[in-house]
Amino acid sequence: MPVFDGLGRALRWLREKEGRRQYETARAAGVTKAMLSAYETGKQSPSLASLEKILDALGVDLLALARALDHVNERPPRRADAGAPPPEAMAGRGEAAGAPDVRAILGVAEMAGEEEEALGRMLDGFHRLIRYLHRSAAKGEEPAGEA
Repeated sequence: MPVFDGLGRALRWLREKEGRRQYETARAAGVTKAMLSAYETGKQSPSLASLEKILDALGVDLLALARALDHVNERPPRRADAGAPPPEAMAGRGEAAGAPDVRAILGVAEMAGEEEEALGRMLDGFHRLIRYLHRSAAKGEEPAGEA
C-alpha cells in the first residue's frame, strides 16, 4: 500500500478532529474550498507546498499526518512511532492535541504522567513558535517584539 494512500481521508479526519470547517481551513491555507474538497475526496493530490500550508493551517505536523494516514487506512503504528498513542487517543488533550510522543523522543518506556504532559506541552509550544516564525518569515514580517 503506497505511503500516501488515503491522504484525502486523512486530511479530512485531521480537519474534523481539529473542529475546523472546510472553508476556514481552505482560507487559512490559501487554497479554494473547492480545491480542499478535491484533495479530501481524492480527486486531486495536493502539491507538497499546498500540503504544508494545509497542515500548517490545521496546526499539525507530518507526524500527525502519518498517524492520521495509519488511522484511516487501519494500519498499525509505524515502527518509529511504536509506543505512541493512536490518533484517537490524542483527541481532547487541549493545547497538547497532536503533541509529539515525549517517551519516544527521549527513548524511555515510562515517565511520570505530569512530567510527560509538561514536556509534551513544552514541545507543542516550541512547534507553535517555529510555525509562527516560519509564517512571519514567509510574509516578510518581523516577529513581534523585534521591530
